[in-house]
Amino acid sequence: MESIDALYDYAWLVPVLPLLGAMVVGTGLISYSQATTRLRQASAIAIVSLTGAAMVLSFVLFWSQLQGHEPFNRMVEWASAGDFRLTMGYTIDHLAALMLVVVTTVAFLVMVYTHGYMAHDPGYVRFYAYLSLFTSSMLGLVVSPNLLQVYVFWELVGMCSYLLIGFWYDRKAAADACQKAFVTNRVGDFGLLLGMLALFWATGSFEFDIMGERLTDLVQSGGLSATMAAVFAILVFLGPMAKSAQFPLHVWLPDAMEGPTPISALIHAATMVAAGVFLVARMFPVFEQLPTAMTAVAWVGAVTAFMGASIAITQNDIKKGLAYSTMSQLGYMVMAMGVGAYGAGLFHLTTHAYFKAMLFLCSGSVIHGMEGVVGHDPALAQDMRLMGGLRRFMPVTAFTFLVGTLAICGIPPFAGFWSKDEILGSTFAVSPALWAVGWITAGITAFYMFRMYFMTFEGSFRGNQSEIRQQLKREELQRLGLSLGPGAMNPQELTLDSETAAHDEHEHHSHEPHESPVSMTLPLLILAVPSALLGLMGMPFANYFEAFIHAPGEAMNLLEHAEAFDWQEFLVMAGSSVAIALGGIVLALLMYRLKVLDAGAIARQIEPLYQFSLNKWYIDDIYEVVFVQGSRKLAKQVLEIDIRIVDGIVNLAGFVTLISGEGLKYLENGRAQFYALIVFGAVLSLVLISGIT
Repeated sequence: MESIDALYDYAWLVPVLPLLGAMVVGTGLISYSQATTRLRQASAIAIVSLTGAAMVLSFVLFWSQLQGHEPFNRMVEWASAGDFRLTMGYTIDHLAALMLVVVTTVAFLVMVYTHGYMAHDPGYVRFYAYLSLFTSSMLGLVVSPNLLQVYVFWELVGMCSYLLIGFWYDRKAAADACQKAFVTNRVGDFGLLLGMLALFWATGSFEFDIMGERLTDLVQSGGLSATMAAVFAILVFLGPMAKSAQFPLHVWLPDAMEGPTPISALIHAATMVAAGVFLVARMFPVFEQLPTAMTAVAWVGAVTAFMGASIAITQNDIKKGLAYSTMSQLGYMVMAMGVGAYGAGLFHLTTHAYFKAMLFLCSGSVIHGMEGVVGHDPALAQDMRLMGGLRRFMPVTAFTFLVGTLAICGIPPFAGFWSKDEILGSTFAVSPALWAVGWITAGITAFYMFRMYFMTFEGSFRGNQSEIRQQLKREELQRLGLSLGPGAMNPQELTLDSETAAHDEHEHHSHEPHESPVSMTLPLLILAVPSALLGLMGMPFANYFEAFIHAPGEAMNLLEHAEAFDWQEFLVMAGSSVAIALGGIVLALLMYRLKVLDAGAIARQIEPLYQFSLNKWYIDDIYEVVFVQGSRKLAKQVLEIDIRIVDGIVNLAGFVTLISGEGLKYLENGRAQFYALIVFGAVLSLVLISGIT
């Protein structure tokens, strides 16, 4: 036991070990670029080993917390002035220990997977350095003991996401995506900063528990109105809204797919998007005492869950479909926090981290296999309309994708069933309206996930069909034509497109998709285990997860909870959620596997709704008009004011100076007679004026 206690003194190594790897490799890339780039495998082994060591230490700390060890805090004074004190340090409690395990395990497996996926990329070493820095930033955020330190690592996570989303910066789409993510998150972070400073003004502390206690006392004593306290909390919530892609700050998440697939898995599973939900959990002592703020949080989550699911049903890009799925599942977690289901939200965060990481890595495996057929064009390699029948060529990828699909659809006994059902049950007890939104979303989720599975892995392989390729290329040219102007769609381009497609077909016609190497399939198989079994730790009649992660200030007795468990209520709630999920699966089966229903005909019958989903609820178009074009028009107006008014005043002052100078130079010719004449004229004028007056 003493050795475990001593280990807490070194818990700071968990975020520092990946940081050390990033520093060493990053310094090498800056100072000795060519030599470090040649040391590809050595750099990767060093970073993966350091992350593995952090993972082992995280598991030891988690086991210690599981055995009942007291939460551990280590604080140092960072800055002081008079009575003002800023402290930094680290904390290891149940929530931190759980998140350390989730982040390190997913990051470690993603790094192993990266070796196969990025093997031939010239930025292989740089990518590993970014991954390690990203992991370190998230781990630092997890162990932060106060809101100020959270904000420091919060911004580091945002910076790393910018670097990784725009990793292939020579692609315009990637460069635009990382800027979009950066700007959108700055909007949320500005609200977080305002809320953080407002709470410090009101409570005099950045400590989570102290802020909650003092804010409650202020509201109860009348020192601060409940409305103002709710405004402070909602300002803080703007940060998680952006980080966890909640409406209306969700627009960056689908575009983040422009980064390499391993970072898509890490962002969407255990790091950036999880940071928002984690902060709401840390701030729960503040939120739970403010009903207005909790209601706002719950409805934002519900709208986001439904929106993400409704957009995912029309996506043909496999990664973007999974991105909107992430957005929807994050909405579930935020809704759970809003209705006070602290444990349920964190349980879904944990299960989702594993099955969503696996699904994204499966998509990367599919893309890796498709590139041998369609080439290195991301638009073709990721389009499910060119896939089909991949289960025959990629059995491991297909099996693990199916496991992840069953988990996210909420089919028992897979992990997603237990966590999502707990959210729906807790929500129904608070608001049947919110439950209805979540319940409908569960059915849509099952439909679009099995749509993805059937289009990708079942049926016949469509990758060698030139007609589909030419259609997709033509759609891509039309999309670019909208942004490049009328000249983009001319006959020469279409001819060139056909020739390119024919050349690609000739070059790759004999190729078939292939299974990924062991370095990519092994992480998939490992992630499949928690995706299938982790939910058993949170069964409502024996909820070990809830007993471990219970909300701050509460305690839970597992035996008492088991005795109070209502089987009838569970069967009704669970049965309804499974029933609607099965309905979505059957509908996807009829439309995309058995072809009994014509998906195209149905889409034409509900054309407005189809276009509404396909165009992502027109949110991006609205933002383009209001913010992008609006800011450009505003800039033009400001430029006009600058040129005509500001520059006009400056130019007028210069002109007056020039004219007066030109006039005065004729009065200063150096002749004494002329000066005497001027004096005589001035005296005469004064005499005449005095005589008149």
